[in-house]
Amino acid sequence: MQRIAHEMSKIAQAIYRARLPILTIAGVYAVAIFVGLLMVHGGNSLALDYRDKLVGDAAKRDPAAIERSRGNNLSAAVKDFAGNLIIGSVPKAIMGMAVILPYPWVAYQGWIGGIVSVRGDHSSRLNNPRSAAYYLLTLVLQIVPYSLAVGGGVNVGISLFRPAKPYQGEKFARIFPKEALRDLLRIYAAATPLFFLASLWEFLSPWNI
Repeated sequence: MQRIAHEMSKIAQAIYRARLPILTIAGVYAVAIFVGLLMVHGGNSLALDYRDKLVGDAAKRDPAAIERSRGNNLSAAVKDFAGNLIIGSVPKAIMGMAVILPYPWVAYQGWIGGIVSVRGDHSSRLNNPRSAAYYLLTLVLQIVPYSLAVGGGVNVGISLFRPAKPYQGEKFARIFPKEALRDLLRIYAAATPLFFLASLWEFLSPWNI
């Protein structure tokens, strides 16, 4: 128990050290989601057409969506979790080491989250308490681990140029502060179960209507 408490303390400390990039990533997500939501609810044809194309393509190509269409919701959740953790967050976390690179991708991803606030018939997911709760909670559950993971990468990038005191020690490959990399791994330790929880909720929730 003492060991677990120590590791949890280290994870909390890592998140605290990376709080500024984590919060800025979360802020970009939130603003972009709001913009996308306003566009589709305002009847913007560009956003609505892109939403339809995106969802249509996902139904044919996305492994999680394909599993869901077959009624294999648990398998869909597992595949969605793996995709978010490995394909979705890792490249953005690595891009974060260049500090500004992930922000445009984060904005795009957030905008996508906003434009899917309408159904296939373009009716709003917010017009029903249960579907609104499902949609909003799904967004929150996804934004939190993505913000942690990507913000952790940005924190490493910042440490290359303006290292905080904890990051002024040993360096990996003579470039990356080892403690900043350790913090990124600790943050991923927190983000990973949150990614899994988000996928379970998205694909197993009975509120998805």
